[in-house]
Amino acid sequence: MLSEIFNSLDYTHWLVLIFAALFTGMSKSGVYGFGTVVAPVLASVFGGKVSAGLLLPMLSMADIFAVIFYNRHASWPHLRKLFPFAIAGVLVALWVGEIINDSTFKLIMAVFILGGIPLMIWRELKKNTKAFKGSWWSGGFFGVAGGFSTMIGNAAGPVMSLYLLAMQLPKNVLIGTGAWFFLVINLFKIPFHVFVWKTITLESFTVNLLMLPFIIGGSFLGLKIAKHIPEKPFRWLVIVMTVLASVKLIMSA
Repeated sequence: MLSEIFNSLDYTHWLVLIFAALFTGMSKSGVYGFGTVVAPVLASVFGGKVSAGLLLPMLSMADIFAVIFYNRHASWPHLRKLFPFAIAGVLVALWVGEIINDSTFKLIMAVFILGGIPLMIWRELKKNTKAFKGSWWSGGFFGVAGGFSTMIGNAAGPVMSLYLLAMQLPKNVLIGTGAWFFLVINLFKIPFHVFVWKTITLESFTVNLLMLPFIIGGSFLGLKIAKHIPEKPFRWLVIVMTVLASVKLIMSA
């Protein structure tokens, strides 16, 4: 089935892939939140599981550039709290993905993401609030949620945005922490896509390699854009992009 899909790509498919590569690069290198629109767009064109396997290597490529750009800004105390629970979330999603169809897990993700939007907005509107403490409880909840959503449909961006915004991390630290989180978790996911779900094949990875120049271009473009976005508008940009992506998920289900 995958071979048939990749052997029949037309110009529309290639334009969508280029869009996905550019936005993936931009989101990973500074325009945090832009990547949330990529997964639902790809899913609407290629289908849920196929698009998940198609997007994952592109995300991993972009993660490498993001880590190179922002590695010194990462908050490792937050990451250490997230990783064990995120791995657990990936494993749960691996099982869930085997028993539900594409439409169901798109709807689950949309509801999951939209449920956090009111809290994100409240944190931005509330004046003189303290950041949430990075407790093991909060790290556990968001770690599992992030791991689950990233395995089901590469849709953990809004979930992690919610957590990192709630910690009120500075912009560069937010981006660097997110970059390391996704690099580690996305690399952890790849064997499951190859050997269990079989959504990464030689054909799909060849397409990924063809998109590498656009990922690199998007990474540098995102780096330049991020330098000119003030802190407050940047945080609202993340919220707006999260809402738009969530609505798109519902529409594509």
